[in-house]
Amino acid sequence: MIVDFAEIEASQRYFLMTQAVLPRPIAWILTSNPSGSLNLAPYSFFAPVCSNPPTLVVSMGQKSAGMEKDSYENLRRTGECVVHIPRVADLDAVNTSSATLGFDESEVDQQGLAVTEFIAGGLPRLTDSPLAFACHYQQQVDLGPAPQHLVFLQIDQLYVAEMVLEPVKQRQQINAEAVDPLGRLGGKVYAGLGELLSRIRPD
Repeated sequence: MIVDFAEIEASQRYFLMTQAVLPRPIAWILTSNPSGSLNLAPYSFFAPVCSNPPTLVVSMGQKSAGMEKDSYENLRRTGECVVHIPRVADLDAVNTSSATLGFDESEVDQQGLAVTEFIAGGLPRLTDSPLAFACHYQQQVDLGPAPQHLVFLQIDQLYVAEMVLEPVKQRQQINAEAVDPLGRLGGKVYAGLGELLSRIRPD
């Protein structure tokens, strides 16, 4: 079967892409609402793209036609966010935080999630998250008629919980099994790591 993307609707393209590009990491992004309350939302069109400068990219669509998502509005207004890597244990909280709330309503308050100071004078991080990136807005590329915003986030600091670190050859390494990251598949389906496979990279 060959699917010609030029011949199908954008919604069907999205459905097929999210079914075929998997598993996808999830960026659980915390931003500050205008009132000072905290917005929290998951994004699975997300990846690291550069180490110098250290940069993540996240694709942010719209809530509905002509209405931007709160995360995007907050990020453009303040220039900062915290990107968490959620755990399998966070599945229900991640899923609940994807609901559309009124602007300035807080998913953090709604779910009673604990936060901890991260960067002095800046945004906090989720207390129970083992990995969190403090980032600032770097640039964006807009695609399509909606448009879809490809937002580049430059990493200022990374928080790594001690419990997911292990010494490997005189340096600290993040233990993926200890993190137990949540992955996104298609539709309503998520996944854990499953079996881990290892190979030595050839010269």
